[in-house]
Amino acid sequence: MTLLDAKEIDLGKERKRKRRIISAIVLVVMVLCLGWWLRYWPQEHVVGHFFDTLQKQDYETAYGIWMHDPQWKQHPGEHPKYPFSEFYRDWGPGGEWGVIKTQKVYGASSCPGGGTGIVVDVVVNDRAQHAQVWVEKSDKTLSFPPCELVFR
Repeated sequence: MTLLDAKEIDLGKERKRKRRIISAIVLVVMVLCLGWWLRYWPQEHVVGHFFDTLQKQDYETAYGIWMHDPQWKQHPGEHPKYPFSEFYRDWGPGGEWGVIKTQKVYGASSCPGGGTGIVVDVVVNDRAQHAQVWVEKSDKTLSFPPCELVFR
């Protein structure tokens, strides 16, 4: 076979092939961007649910979310480091945030230097100072963050 005997190039087939490759690349980039944008969604969802419960003034359910133990009343001695009475003092009507009327998850990020959880920032009652909650990635327990982040 010589150069003069080579097959003709089918331009239609080549265009379809290029379109498929470009479409696949665009799809992969979109999926990666979506994954990056939603990377903290599980932690934001837990904190959003926690603050929704506080807004309804259902402090016992909120404590169950905080401890990731909805059945905490059946074994109240299992959480001696942060008992319900202390939780109620911190998050109840007399706490730092008072009665929560409005709340919105504002953002989430990890602490500098890493860690095993995520800091979720929440705007409470339209205050300039935001509430920040630490969500442990492994078991979705909540606590106060080990670092303070500034969200803009």
